[in-house]
Amino acid sequence: MTGAGNIELYFEDMNPGDVIASESYLVTKQAILEFARVYDPQVFHLDEVAAKASILGGLSASGWHSVGILMRLSCDAFVNRSASWGGPGVDQVKWLKPVRPGDSLSARCEIVAKRESKSRPAMGLVVIHSALLNQHGEVVLTQDMTVMVGRRGFAAPQAVVAPTPPLAPPPQEPLGLLPLFYEDIEPGERIFIGSYHFSAESIIAFARQFDPQSFHLSEEAGRRSHFGGLVASGWQSAAVHMRMLVDARHRGQAAAAARGFVADTGPSPGVHDIVWPRPVRAGDTLHFYSESLTKRTTSRPGWALCESRSFGVNQYGEEAFGMVGAVFVPMRG
Repeated sequence: MTGAGNIELYFEDMNPGDVIASESYLVTKQAILEFARVYDPQVFHLDEVAAKASILGGLSASGWHSVGILMRLSCDAFVNRSASWGGPGVDQVKWLKPVRPGDSLSARCEIVAKRESKSRPAMGLVVIHSALLNQHGEVVLTQDMTVMVGRRGFAAPQAVVAPTPPLAPPPQEPLGLLPLFYEDIEPGERIFIGSYHFSAESIIAFARQFDPQSFHLSEEAGRRSHFGGLVASGWQSAAVHMRMLVDARHRGQAAAAARGFVADTGPSPGVHDIVWPRPVRAGDTLHFYSESLTKRTTSRPGWALCESRSFGVNQYGEEAFGMVGAVFVPMRG
């Protein structure tokens, strides 16, 4: 939670119809490459020549990079002046246009609804629709999310940290190969895509760049919050999930190449139902899975759209991250 001396906005001050605009943020080629190398190493985020031949038609930022920029702009514009308790999840994110090197991005955040919490009277829930715009006024992404905001006159919440449950056995299944072609995807099939250990250093480094709320930046500040300790940004969990997914896709590409097939990768038009049911603390390890849900052909020749649910389970067997996403996949021939 933001330090008491910095709070200007409480639940009572945030009303439907309020619009908050951010400063601008210059996206550099170096920043695009650096983010992609760590979290989303697909060719259209890493290689200018290959990106020109891809479905995106040129080098572009990872969608999770652009979401991180939106979060950073929101923090600078109002979140870090508010009695923020963080967010339980995001209804949807839509990536509408590629973000290119040299783009100057700004955020427009509109409060669309609010309600008091029945179970936690010290805070309320605020629904925010955000748009990220480039220098031409074009919307590159939209996001609908709910945030928890403290109420004026209520004491800060006491830290409540549940007793440590027994450790769950680590996954015994081998790392899966993500199916690449429309014809190979079987709805209902679930694969293990990888594990990631969240160190305090990685949590703080991500937060400094994209989500500088106090409970993501300092163990001491985290202990004073309702989290009771340092916790990772939910967007870091989402970005790490993306890295696990891309690694599984690369394993699938290597297996296809060994059989003489070349499979391009496609971008995602959006995700929805992002949830963070448990905080991710320093020292936690998340085991990530992907389960195919649906698939269908599209109006793009040679491309289909597939939907899957991804989720991350911590070392205690508790789900700490989940989302449903869509991605363009090639059709054979």
